[in-house]
Amino acid sequence: MSEALITLTDDGLYCPVGGFHVDPWNPVPRAVVTHAHADHARWGCGQYLVAAPGQHLFRTRLGETADITPVPHGEPVDHNGVRVSFHPAGHVLGSAQIRLEHRGEVWVVTGDYKLDPDPTCLPFEHVRCNTFVTESTFALPVYRWEAAGVLFGGVNDWWRANKAAGKCSIVYAYALGKAQRVMAGVDATIGPIFTHGAVEKVTRAYRESGVALPPTRPVSEVVTEEKAKGKSKAKPWAGALVLAPPSADGSPWVKKFEPKSEAFASGWMCVRGARRRRAVDRGFVLSDHADWPGLLTAVTESGAGRVLATHGFASVLARHLREQGLDADVIATRYGDDAGEGEEGEA
Repeated sequence: MSEALITLTDDGLYCPVGGFHVDPWNPVPRAVVTHAHADHARWGCGQYLVAAPGQHLFRTRLGETADITPVPHGEPVDHNGVRVSFHPAGHVLGSAQIRLEHRGEVWVVTGDYKLDPDPTCLPFEHVRCNTFVTESTFALPVYRWEAAGVLFGGVNDWWRANKAAGKCSIVYAYALGKAQRVMAGVDATIGPIFTHGAVEKVTRAYRESGVALPPTRPVSEVVTEEKAKGKSKAKPWAGALVLAPPSADGSPWVKKFEPKSEAFASGWMCVRGARRRRAVDRGFVLSDHADWPGLLTAVTESGAGRVLATHGFASVLARHLREQGLDADVIATRYGDDAGEGEEGEA
C-alpha cells in the first residue's frame, strides 16, 4: 500500500502530502471541513475549505472574519498534488464527504452522514475509494431508523393531541440540522411554530441557503410583543410547536409554556433507558447519522478494501467488518457523539 493520505496528529486528521488537516480539533493553518457542527468546524483556523452549500452556515458559526473558501460539490481542488473534492454526506445542510486522491490512491473521509432522505440537505453520494474513513456513532444492530412518514406521523399525532388538550408541544432538537429537519417534516397546518433563539439563528442561514421551511417566529419576539400589548398573562403557546435545543430542557426558559408536553428527538431515543434519563413525555427516534444498515451499505458501496472507523461504536463496526473479510481498524478521534454546536450535539 502507498503512504497513508491521512495520519492522526495531536491536532487531528492530517494529510501530510497535501499539508492540511481534515476537521481538526485545534486551530491549524489549513482546514478542510466536512460540516458546520462545532466538533468538526473549530474556530480559529487560518483557512477553511468547505462545500459551497454550507457556506452560510459556516459563516454563521465561524464569524465574518474567518477565511472561508466554498467549493462546489465534485469540483476538485489541488493541494500540493492531492486532489480534494467534496461530495454530499446527507448529514445536515452543506455536509460533505471529503475525497482525497494522490498517485492513484483514493481515500474518503465521511465526517458524519446518513443515507435516509432529508429535504433540508443533499442526499448521500456513494463515492468509490481504496480507504474509507467512516463515523460509527450508531454502529450497533439495535439502531435502525423507521421511515420518515411513520416517524413524523407520530410527531403530528402527538402535536394534535396536545393542541386538543390546550397544551404547548416542545421538541428538544439540536439547533443545526435536527430542528430544521423537524420543521420540514411536520404538518405545519396544525399550528404555529416558535423557535428558541439558537434554533432561529441557524434557521435563518438555512433560508439564506435556499432551503424551504415553514414559517417560524422566535419566542423572544412573541414575548416582547405580548409585553408591549400588556398581555403578561396571555398564553399564545397553547396548540403551538416550540423547537428548542436540548440545553433548554429543565431551564427557567421553558416554564412560560405551561401547560406543556415535552419530547426529545434523537437516535438515542431508540433505547428505552435513554428516554427515561431524559425525563420527557415522548422520545422520537430521529437521527442525522446513519443507522446500522446504513453504515454497512455505505461501506459496501464505497468498494474500499480498507475501512477506518471513528467516533462512536468504532470497535464494534471494525470487528464486524473484519469478520466479513475487510481490512478494518479504529482511528481514535475527539469528535463528540453528543457534541455539535456548543451546548447542542447532533446525534
